[in-house]
Amino acid sequence: MKQPPLPANEQDRLKALERYQILDTDPELAFDDLTSLAAHICDTPIALVSLVDSDRQWFKSRVGLEAIETPRELAFCAHTICQPDQMLIVPNALQDDRFAANPLVTADPNIRFYAGAPLVTPDGFALGTLCAIDRIPRELDPQKIAALQALSRQVISQLELRINIAKLKQNISKRVQIEQNLRGNNQRLTQVLKKLRQTQVQLIQSEKMSSLGHLIAGIAHEINNPVNFIYGNLSHVNIYIKDLLNLLTLYQEYYPNPNDEIKLQATTIDVDFLMEDLQKILSSMKIGTERIKEIVLSLRNFSRLGESEKKFVDLHEGIENTLLILRHRLLATAEYPNIAIIKEYHDIPQVECYASQMNQVFMNILSNAIDALEESVIKTQNPKPKIRIRTEISRPNYVVIKIADNGVGIPKEIQTRIFDPFFTSKPVGKGTGLGLSISYQIVVDKHVGTLKYKTKINNGTEFWIEIPVK
Repeated sequence: MKQPPLPANEQDRLKALERYQILDTDPELAFDDLTSLAAHICDTPIALVSLVDSDRQWFKSRVGLEAIETPRELAFCAHTICQPDQMLIVPNALQDDRFAANPLVTADPNIRFYAGAPLVTPDGFALGTLCAIDRIPRELDPQKIAALQALSRQVISQLELRINIAKLKQNISKRVQIEQNLRGNNQRLTQVLKKLRQTQVQLIQSEKMSSLGHLIAGIAHEINNPVNFIYGNLSHVNIYIKDLLNLLTLYQEYYPNPNDEIKLQATTIDVDFLMEDLQKILSSMKIGTERIKEIVLSLRNFSRLGESEKKFVDLHEGIENTLLILRHRLLATAEYPNIAIIKEYHDIPQVECYASQMNQVFMNILSNAIDALEESVIKTQNPKPKIRIRTEISRPNYVVIKIADNGVGIPKEIQTRIFDPFFTSKPVGKGTGLGLSISYQIVVDKHVGTLKYKTKINNGTEFWIEIPVK
C-alpha cells in the first residue's frame, strides 16, 4: 500500500479547512441530501462527504457506512486532494498498486470501486471529497461523473453558506437590516428549493409511472397473445381427444382380443389411467389459462396506460389489481408466513380521480405494509401477519381507504419525516425515499384529499387515504 502524498500547499490547505469550523459537527440535512443523491445517481451502496485534516479523514455525511472517520494514511480521499482539478476514479482497487493492500480494501468495508470529486474552495484548496464507493469493481459513465462533480460544487456551496451564516450571527447586533434582507432571501430560496424538490419528485414519479405503465402493458400484451392462442385451441383439442378416446373405446369393444404387441403397449402406457387422467389435465390447463387471462387483465387495468385525465373509477378494482400484482409477496415462503388480507369493503360510489396514480398510492402503502410485516416476523416473531383494508364513506362526498398492518410500527424519531422526499429508514439499495412523498403529493396536491396515519410501536400502522368523490 502506497502512502498518500501531501499536497504542495498542505499548510495553507489545513488553514482553509479550519476556517470553515466544520470538523466534528453534528449531521446536517443539506449535506445528507447531497450524499443521498450521490449514492442514488451513481447507484452505489456507499457515498461520503469526506474532509481530510492532518492525520485523518472525517465524514461530515455518510450513506451505507457506520464509521465516522479513518486514518489519513488509509484514505483514498487523501490521494484525491492531491489533484484538485480532476476526479480520482479507481475501477478496481485490487488491481491498483496504491490500494490493493489497503485494509479498507482487504477487510470491511471491502472497497473495490471508488470515485471521488474534490471539494475545492473558491480560493483553490481541496478540503476533501464527495465520493461514491462500491464493493464490486465497476465503471462510471460521463453523465454520472458530471453529476458527481456538480454535487461536489454544491457541497462547497453549503460550506460557504454555513460560514457566511456563522459570520452573520457574530455581527447580528450591527447588521439588523442585512439580516432582515437575508431572511427574506432565505425564505425565497427555501420556497424555490421546496418547489424544486416537488418538481423533482413529480418528474421522477411521472417517469416512473410512465415506465411502469409501458412495462406492464407490454408484458400483458406479450402474454395475452400466446395465452389467447392456447385458450382458443383448448376446446378443439378437447373435442379431438374425446373423438380419439371414443374411437379407442370402439376398438376395444369390437376387437376385444388384440395381438400380443398391442396388449403389451396398452399395459405399458396404462390405457385406462391415460383416458381418465387426460380429461383432468385438459381441465387443469383450461383453469390455468383462465387464471393467466385474469392476471393479464388486472395488469392492464393497473397500468391504465394512456389515461392522463380524471375519470370515474371503482377504487375496489384498483385495490384488487394491486393485491394481485403483490400476491407473490403475500404467500408463505421458507422465511415468512402467509400474510392474511382482511377486506372490509363497504358500498362506496365511483370516484373521479387519476386512476393510475391512485393505484400507485395503493402500491406504495401496501408494499410498505408488507415490508413492516416481514420486519416484524424477524424482530418479534409475529405469528400471524395481516393487512386490513377498509373502505367507507367518511363524510358527505368523501370516501376513505384505511390500510392497516400489525407490523413493527413507525419509530417516533422518524414519524415527522416519513413524507419528506428522499427520506427512508430502509437499508441502502432497498428504498428510494420517494414512495410516501409521491403518495402524499398524489392524494393531497392532485386530489385535494388527506393522507395521514396512526402508529404504535410493535402494534402496527394504519394509513388513511381520504379523497373527494368528485
